[in-house]
Amino acid sequence: MAASLSLPSLSSAHNNASTRLILRTPASLNLRTRPHAVRAVTLTQDDLKRLAADKAVESVKSGMVLGLGTGSTAAFVVAKLGALLASGHLTDIVGVPTSKRTEEQARSLGIPLSILDHNPRLDLAIDGADEVDPDLNLVKGRGGALLREKMVEAASDKFIVVADDTKLVEGLGGSGLAMPVEVVQFCWKYNLARLQDLFKDEGCDAKLRLDDSGKPYVTDNSNYIVDLFFKTPIRDAFAAAAEISSLEGVVEHGLFLNMATSVIIAAKSGVQLLSK
Repeated sequence: MAASLSLPSLSSAHNNASTRLILRTPASLNLRTRPHAVRAVTLTQDDLKRLAADKAVESVKSGMVLGLGTGSTAAFVVAKLGALLASGHLTDIVGVPTSKRTEEQARSLGIPLSILDHNPRLDLAIDGADEVDPDLNLVKGRGGALLREKMVEAASDKFIVVADDTKLVEGLGGSGLAMPVEVVQFCWKYNLARLQDLFKDEGCDAKLRLDDSGKPYVTDNSNYIVDLFFKTPIRDAFAAAAEISSLEGVVEHGLFLNMATSVIIAAKSGVQLLSK
């Protein structure tokens, strides 16, 4: 009698094979966990400006009338205010812009705007600065908005300045960069020569500001700007301001003296509040 051959089922064969299957890592494959390198965060100048702007905006309360400054740092302030309005964290604020550029930015963000004619007293102004001395006196106006900036900030109960640490100087004019003087277009060469002569003992160069096309830069008020470049800091900023203002045809200058309530300085080491 022939013996019957019993074949295992496919399922049992698969199970048996599974029990004998051993996975081994090839000796040539070396799996190691490598530590991730920690990169130091490098803050750009714009990062520092944004830090200072955010800190200043903490002083803004709903219902305030605000002076809105002009320039790269002030633009971060306006952007932050727009975001807080949009999120509902701020309500019922009104802005008084210091330039057409700032007005356009604020309108695009839905910030309600007014002018000094309708709001002659402001709760707070926030703006940048081109130079800050140890007494919190300032040079402003390299962005060309010095007249409107000074009018709005002089009308404010508090004036907070926001800047990065590159703007700190021992004496105004000490950066060697422009200290602007806004003059009427009529006989501007006459006033440029008088400004040059006024500071001849301080090694000052007076130059008409030009726009990108090489034509005279025209302010929002249809005036020209004469930039003064000092080789050494101004010895007496208050006397200099008085002498510049005494010249007929001078509209305003970029010396903002005894105006700042506090200054917020952002540096790579942190944010510092300076006050008198």
